[in-house]
Amino acid sequence: MTDPLPNEEARLARLVRAHDRWRGREVFNLLASENAVSPTARKYLSSDLAGRYTLPLETNFHGETIDNSYTGTRYTDQIETLANAAAARVFRARFATTRPLSGHIAALSALVPLLPPKSRILAIAPDEGGYDGYAPGFIPSLFGYTVRPLPADGPGLSVIAEHAVETIRRERPNAVVLGQSFFLFPYPLREIAEAAHALDALVFYDASHVLGLIAGGEFQDPIREGADVVYGSTHKSFPGPQGGLLYTDREDLFAQLDPALVWRIFDNAHWNRIAGLGQTLLELERCGAEYARTVIANAQALGRSLTDLGVPLVAEELGFTRSHQIHLDRPRLEKTAGVRSGELARRLERQRLLIDLVGRIGTAEVTRLGLTPAEMPRMAELIVRAGLRSESVAKEVLAWRKTYRGLRFA
Repeated sequence: MTDPLPNEEARLARLVRAHDRWRGREVFNLLASENAVSPTARKYLSSDLAGRYTLPLETNFHGETIDNSYTGTRYTDQIETLANAAAARVFRARFATTRPLSGHIAALSALVPLLPPKSRILAIAPDEGGYDGYAPGFIPSLFGYTVRPLPADGPGLSVIAEHAVETIRRERPNAVVLGQSFFLFPYPLREIAEAAHALDALVFYDASHVLGLIAGGEFQDPIREGADVVYGSTHKSFPGPQGGLLYTDREDLFAQLDPALVWRIFDNAHWNRIAGLGQTLLELERCGAEYARTVIANAQALGRSLTDLGVPLVAEELGFTRSHQIHLDRPRLEKTAGVRSGELARRLERQRLLIDLVGRIGTAEVTRLGLTPAEMPRMAELIVRAGLRSESVAKEVLAWRKTYRGLRFA
């Protein structure tokens, strides 16, 4: 009997190489939830750290390991300390940890130690752009939380200060959880925090989509504006490996959060990921401001260019966005162009242009490639030709994509 493993191993190798070639060199990625990892960070992901495991027994308030249950960790401990310190500097926070394995795990790492069962929380509902994980039946149901909707009823699913404050005063929650999957504009955070803190409620800020923009100082500054704990994933506007981080200025909260991570939320923190994340933090420390400015400028320019070509977008009257996302106006798109956002995305994918099926278009990764607002009219034209006119533009896209061989801001 022929051993199938060599054939399967060869097939697996071909698939990985094909993926690297396609996603790394042959398409323009406009997915709002993804980004490109720098070559140095990718090198650390495939280092010997990928197979190592360590369990800190005790840490101090700066996330530095004081004692460890394993030997051989002299360098992993230092790598974590370096990454945590870089996170604290980038976000101007007193305390930070890079241990969370994802944005969702970062949410659990913040909520579970600080909110007892039966707590009452306010969060933006999924039908108003909120993250599904905070909806009834998901994180709240696991820990006995009651969740009520915080309205995001402004243009582009933005939060209006007076509506939020009114809801907070009426619902009297134990915590307000901010953060959206459809995330165009900063929050009126000072007003929200003032209303929440008057009731002794905590304010959590899920920055998963906008973390890279916050790092560059170009979206908003949650801690200075009143958030108690900020967390998020590190692979959307933040151009790092998949994972999460968490930071706060409050020593009393971090003293409850940090011990809850080991053997409670998780145990192994994946040290190759922490090394890659540390590298990305150092890159953003050098050039995060220019990166964030360019991402937002590209999103606004792409919005203008698409609108000029007849593509309906939300929040046009507000300049489309102040983040890395722009949103198709799906009802108007279907009415005027006769195509749903999901079919539009499938047409674009066949022509080497990637967006998601729910109508979000993101500019973080193309910014890392080196595209600027000057290139956005050409990108908009290709989207219209491929998505609305069903033209074959794949060869043109491929030829253009091959002119971008490296990454900026890395």
